[in-house]
Amino acid sequence: MKPLLALLSFALTLPLAAQEVKMSYDEQCGCDLMFVDGVETTREGDLYGFRLEDGTQIVPNIYRFVDQFRNGYCRVMLDDGQMGLIDRTGRQVVPCIYDAVGYPSDGRVSVVKADRYGYTDLQGREVVPPVYLSGGDYSEGLAPVLVVIDSFFSACTFIDTLGRELFPPVYENLQPFTCGHALVRRYSRWGLIDHDGREVLTTRFENMTTLFGDTLFFAGDADGMALYDHRMQPLTPAVYTWTGGMQCGRIPVCREGRYGFLDRAGREVIPCRYDEISLFYLDRAMVRLGDRYGIIDTAGRFVLPLEYENRTPFGEKYVYRDSLALVERDGRLGYVDLDGRLAIPYYFDQAFHFSEGLASVCRDGLWGYIDTHGDLFLPLIFDLASPYRWGRAEVSYAGELRRVDRRGRCVKNCKGIIAWRDWTE
Repeated sequence: MKPLLALLSFALTLPLAAQEVKMSYDEQCGCDLMFVDGVETTREGDLYGFRLEDGTQIVPNIYRFVDQFRNGYCRVMLDDGQMGLIDRTGRQVVPCIYDAVGYPSDGRVSVVKADRYGYTDLQGREVVPPVYLSGGDYSEGLAPVLVVIDSFFSACTFIDTLGRELFPPVYENLQPFTCGHALVRRYSRWGLIDHDGREVLTTRFENMTTLFGDTLFFAGDADGMALYDHRMQPLTPAVYTWTGGMQCGRIPVCREGRYGFLDRAGREVIPCRYDEISLFYLDRAMVRLGDRYGIIDTAGRFVLPLEYENRTPFGEKYVYRDSLALVERDGRLGYVDLDGRLAIPYYFDQAFHFSEGLASVCRDGLWGYIDTHGDLFLPLIFDLASPYRWGRAEVSYAGELRRVDRRGRCVKNCKGIIAWRDWTE
């Protein structure tokens, strides 16, 4: 057990399902409206509420603070600073009587009162009273909590959805369950437990990663880590010092300051020879050696030779977005397809990667937008232009920041301005 100064900091974030975000435009007021999961925030003075896309006011403007809806729920705060949770009908699922609230996980909501953590159900009943120094979200039916031992000591355990402790609080640190296991730390060493609280891997490692790819993980010390499988057996020597998870069946690693990729069996299928790499996406990854860049496939073959530059400040180069990658040669930028063929010529001085089918590009100091065929979508008339997100982009025009939609229509700070693409009206 450790002193109170070594408190565990639990993550209170909730892995969210993909949310539908829809942007709309109010012709009468010139307002840019954003609906998250079909709900939009409204405002009257300093108070907030919500309405549906059809205009139905589901929550009056009574809250001093509101979050955005997430998976059908939203955090709200009243004038007195007390927080709660509402659903899409506006009903207070968790009453506004807490100092802080989280979002539902496994049918439970973390709440804070007088600096103590507890949990309610989705009817607002306190199923776990707020008695813990800290509490994380539920994962696989269990939540990590920090328990007060006495005025000097605290320790961690897991509780189930009824508040029952999985084992007596003995650990310094816990991480949420993933793939049927959880990381635990005791005496500054990490190990793994199962759902019964048994140590399936004793707490003997200085460093350890969370589980990924169906129970793969790295464990070791400051000199290096090995890749372990579901049998808790090492698949590699303990020589790797960095990993970023797994994508497209490839695990990025660093050995002696150089980067490469392992496969699921721990084989170094792409040798650690590069100075920089990206995660794989669409079976492609960026690699850098010295000041030269290229793109490889999952077998390590070059899709784009290791002979390209990265001198311009804008854009995420050599990483595919919308099946095209931004590349640079001789100070000019263009785009290549998944086979490394030049799809859009080296015409631009500056450019961003594609987003939502469009890319902002610059020529002779002026910015505009092109589509994935390289055709001009919005003319090169802006001082600066950001990538699109949720159907909107920020542009600078005549020294003012403005916002345009996918039709080129100005939807913010643009009253009296003719649409950039008025020929589409």
